[in-house]
Amino acid sequence: MEAYKREFIEFMIDCDVLKFGDFVTKSGRKTPFFVNTGFYRTGAHLRKLGQYYAQAIKEAFGLEFDVLFGPAYKGIPLAVATSMAISEVYGKEIGYCANRKEVKDHGDKGILLGSPLADGDRVALIEDVTTAGTSIAETMPILKAQGELQLVGLVVSVDRMERGQGTKSALCEIEEKYGLRTASIVTMKEVVEHLHNRPYQGKVIIDDDMKAAIDAYYEQYGAEE
Repeated sequence: MEAYKREFIEFMIDCDVLKFGDFVTKSGRKTPFFVNTGFYRTGAHLRKLGQYYAQAIKEAFGLEFDVLFGPAYKGIPLAVATSMAISEVYGKEIGYCANRKEVKDHGDKGILLGSPLADGDRVALIEDVTTAGTSIAETMPILKAQGELQLVGLVVSVDRMERGQGTKSALCEIEEKYGLRTASIVTMKEVVEHLHNRPYQGKVIIDDDMKAAIDAYYEQYGAEE
């Protein structure tokens, strides 16, 4: 596993973004792990997060695109932080763009904010964690309304590797439905691989009991490989 992936897993723990215990997802599934990206709350957090996203994007898709699009609301700071990181780390200027939940009818009018989109623009999408693909389903009509865009791919922070609407993962379903390449900074398989019976900050976060709970969860909700 690449060093930046290991660092990102530990970064999530340090920020209280990645937690283990007893949780319930929005879809009603009882899960032994939870990813809450709302806990990235400081400038330092967002700066580092943007750098991890930037590296994942570069490795998955390269940097030959024009605009990074983040769906409202959580995608907005991700697009801003990551476009800044791409500029800072790689010296590449990428526009950022996001949608508004409500159309603005004065000043900077329309449904978009940030960099405008035009025919021929190469656009990469950025999200936090995708479990059902709902945000992308809402985003696609907005993007299509802007013209003939070239969609480069979608990157998320963590691939939960569980079933979406069918038997495949949400990311696989997005790939098949929209013909869109997908990538993640890390997968839950990599998280478990890195943390199982390995002390971090003086404690073992995934011991054998937690590993058994995670395995049981994937027996029930895991996506087809």
